[in-house]
Amino acid sequence: MTETIFPEISIAALKAGDRAEFARLAASFSTPIYRLALKMTGDPSDAEDVLQNTFLKALQHIHGFEERSSLSTWMYRIAANEALMTLRRRKSQIPVDENPDDSDEELAPMQFTDWCCLPESEFVSAEAKKQLDQAIQHLPDSLRVVFLLRDIEGLSIKETVEALNLSETAVKTRLLRARLRLREKLSSYFGERVREVS
Repeated sequence: MTETIFPEISIAALKAGDRAEFARLAASFSTPIYRLALKMTGDPSDAEDVLQNTFLKALQHIHGFEERSSLSTWMYRIAANEALMTLRRRKSQIPVDENPDDSDEELAPMQFTDWCCLPESEFVSAEAKKQLDQAIQHLPDSLRVVFLLRDIEGLSIKETVEALNLSETAVKTRLLRARLRLREKLSSYFGERVREVS
């Protein structure tokens, strides 16, 4: 999990049109927003578009920011919406019969592997990270965005609720489903590692 600490940015200065403060905002948020967009869309070009559109929308709508949530939560909300819109546009170009199942139905995981005996190095290897990234890409959009904000970007449940405008129950349910699906997807990969270690 990545926990991002953002520097204090003056909302008043942003609302006053202070270019230096907006540059600080961009410098602070570019990396985490690009990372979220890339993991959501799976495409560097789309991630760049999401990043650019997020900052354009933030600049255009900063006067409407009422500070009921933190600035970082507001930025993540804009970025998540931009990423989801990008995915919707992409899916509207795919013939219906080729569209993968993105329903929110709970599917009971079929296979779990006990990973307790694996050394920590197995979980932080480049190959394991690649497997995780691929598994994340196979999550339905509604589960993926919750998992990324909560478990990758380190937002709290409350911040995730605010960023996605969902109920706490919906966030917790989607997070559980995402984790179960990822564990199932990764079970065959780590099962191989367990057999190799045994």
